[in-house]
Amino acid sequence: MEQKNIRNFCIIAHIDHGKSTLADRLLEVTGTIERHNKMKKQILDTMELEQERGITIKLQPARMAYHSKDGQEYQLNLIDTPGHVDFNYEVSRSLAAVEGAILLVDSTQGVQAQTIANLFLAVEQGLTIIPILNKIDLQNSEVERRAEELMRLIGCERKEIISVSAKTGQGISEVLERIVAEVPAPRGSSTKPFRALVFDSKYDEYKGVVAYVRVVDGELKKNENINLMASKADGEALDVGYLTPSYVPTPRIGTGEIGYVVTGLKDIQSVRVGDTIVSSSGVRGSAYDVAALPGYKEVTPMVYAGVFPQEGNEYNKLRDAIEKVRLSDAALSCEPEQSTALGFGFRCGLLGMLHLEILQERLRREHDIEVVVTTPSVAYEVTLTDHTKKTIYSPLDFPDPSTMNESREPWVSVDIVCPSEYMGNVMKLAQERRGEFKNTDYFDPTRAVLHYDIPLSSVIVDFHDKLKSVTSGYASMNYILIGYRAAPIVRMDILVAEEPVAAFATLIHRDEAYRRGKEIVAALKETLSRQQFALKIQAAVGSKIIAAERLSAFRKDVTAGLYGGDVTRKMKVLKKQKKGKARMMSHGKGKVEIPPDAFIKVLRRS
Repeated sequence: MEQKNIRNFCIIAHIDHGKSTLADRLLEVTGTIERHNKMKKQILDTMELEQERGITIKLQPARMAYHSKDGQEYQLNLIDTPGHVDFNYEVSRSLAAVEGAILLVDSTQGVQAQTIANLFLAVEQGLTIIPILNKIDLQNSEVERRAEELMRLIGCERKEIISVSAKTGQGISEVLERIVAEVPAPRGSSTKPFRALVFDSKYDEYKGVVAYVRVVDGELKKNENINLMASKADGEALDVGYLTPSYVPTPRIGTGEIGYVVTGLKDIQSVRVGDTIVSSSGVRGSAYDVAALPGYKEVTPMVYAGVFPQEGNEYNKLRDAIEKVRLSDAALSCEPEQSTALGFGFRCGLLGMLHLEILQERLRREHDIEVVVTTPSVAYEVTLTDHTKKTIYSPLDFPDPSTMNESREPWVSVDIVCPSEYMGNVMKLAQERRGEFKNTDYFDPTRAVLHYDIPLSSVIVDFHDKLKSVTSGYASMNYILIGYRAAPIVRMDILVAEEPVAAFATLIHRDEAYRRGKEIVAALKETLSRQQFALKIQAAVGSKIIAAERLSAFRKDVTAGLYGGDVTRKMKVLKKQKKGKARMMSHGKGKVEIPPDAFIKVLRRS
């Protein structure tokens, strides 16, 4: 395919605005997949988790062949992207591999927080934006009102906005025509040595590491020698081709194309997202004459959590599994960690609570490993009395208060989009979470964007759920890290049966410790199973108990078999049972096994 007839684009939108459904219709209309494929919807959501939850977690490329109305044949390379804020890094990597972006807005909901955030990312990359209103077939669709919002947001004219129904296929042909007409052909030189950007990768047991690439210059043929510039790893292109989204092998991939390269490398560390693949042409050293591509901005984790194998002898299995997950999840960072209570594991940096939940599910489903995950926390900075500065990622590493001069917590800038009638509820919630109000913008008299600075620890746990609750589900939010501010941070321990549970230890602002402690112990009371003894569940800061619950013991009905006689028979049996329980307690405190999914349930119910 000639370079001038190639179009690379992605679809960006807020979560649940219809990206994957639009991708399905584009694949159908171009004949890439069978029309009205009855096997499944959301073809590009290839993970089982994505199908179950109805959300996109991973970016996914697909190539289409399209014959335009002017008789030209075009190669369309689409990358479907996630919409949740936790997978923002997937979106930024997709945008770096394309020249155009479809900005999709649900005509029943209008512009949302992630719509704005993703648009800004696309504008920073200098992409051509094609605005589209989706779900126009629904009765509560407000096309003209939402078109006004889009026009104010991106400064376009009404005729530039396409109205479509991704479900029924209405307007899809117009979208394809706009893509070939407005999205520019990829830049690059076909005469220069081969150079390609790795924008994603995955591990295959038989093929080794498979790199998803955007070819910038030159072409790569099958069985040609390759070199990865950052890792200095040498390999061979055992197979090259493109995705539909299934693998389609071709003899070569050329300038401007998006495809895959089977490297055959078994060392997962050798192929990293953002690296540059070049052709070594069989001559050692020639690869290094080619300049490396810029790659990607390093992602900053928002949340840190300890991940430990439930069975201590599965550490090596967990290490291999995390390495394979990291290959396809570039936003995940991890380093080894040792806990006296939980053994050897990893301290993982993630972008949010959903990201953490997905990681746990992937480890369980894809690699058959049950893990214990500690209560997520953010990274705090402390200055000790000897003026040394430390970054604390784990509550277990928090220094003694007597050795600290100052502690600082991370803050984020939060943009909340909501109907004007719920502004009071949103402001009250933000104030409860120590939020600092900045200003308000209006899309129209009925919808507003509130801008707040809020501590990250107040946002990651349950802020989004509470926000949905106080706005009847209409609000949406996006946040970015802005820096650290001084705050009195304390370590809160959770004791079960008077024994501290390391997995539930957390760092928290002193003023929020009581509220959060009450929430956690109440949630644990509902989550934990009853035992043969009364179970104390307590939250403590230092030696002070700040919240407590009690889970009553099982009590066998020892009088069930009695009949007749006076009450003294009954009292005699109960007295005997009481002595037995006292004798059992004299042997020591009971031990309680915490189920591995307890922390997720605790956070959900808080």
